[in-house]
Amino acid sequence: MSNPDSFIDEVNEELRRDRLFAAMRKWGWVAAVGVVLLVGGAAWNEWRKAQAESQARAFGDQIIAALDRETPGERRDALAAVTASGAQAGILNLLLAATEIDAGRPEGALTALAAVEADATLPLSYRQIAALKRVILAGDRLPIAEREATLNGLATPGQPFRPLALEQLAILALEAGQTATALERARALLQEPDVSQGLRQRVEQLIVILGGETANG
Repeated sequence: MSNPDSFIDEVNEELRRDRLFAAMRKWGWVAAVGVVLLVGGAAWNEWRKAQAESQARAFGDQIIAALDRETPGERRDALAAVTASGAQAGILNLLLAATEIDAGRPEGALTALAAVEADATLPLSYRQIAALKRVILAGDRLPIAEREATLNGLATPGQPFRPLALEQLAILALEAGQTATALERARALLQEPDVSQGLRQRVEQLIVILGGETANG
């Protein structure tokens, strides 16, 4: 005769198997859906990455082709025909501004720079570059008060273009006939960290023009 305990164990094992199969029949579709979603999500993510890379590559090819044109006018027209959005639109407008300047169209450049500066969706660095270039390019087309307000915003501590903005503020004071203020700003700029050698030379020349003395003079 077989061992009663062994027989009971076999019965219990069969019951557990029956319950497992019943659970799989009832809930197995949940696991299947989970697998499909997992695989589908990974595939979608890879497709999206591939699409982004493809679009970026196409955008780069269009930009290179446009900049390879012979004349500034041809480069400007080719860039104007490129379609872009987001950060790419910011890059495109900055390049358009440069080609507009080369083509002798400062008003077109100012329009392109203003578009970048006003676009809150773009990285802050793009907008600050556009603001600085717009102030420099516009010159007396913009009131001194407006230019000074823009430059003061760019010259706040910690901003990446602070030294260049401080240089323009010194030049702006000179333009306004405020020689003492221009000299003070130029001297203060030389005390700033991260002043490039080229900028330092320009500021020292400005100080000499204003009648001041530099450490080398």
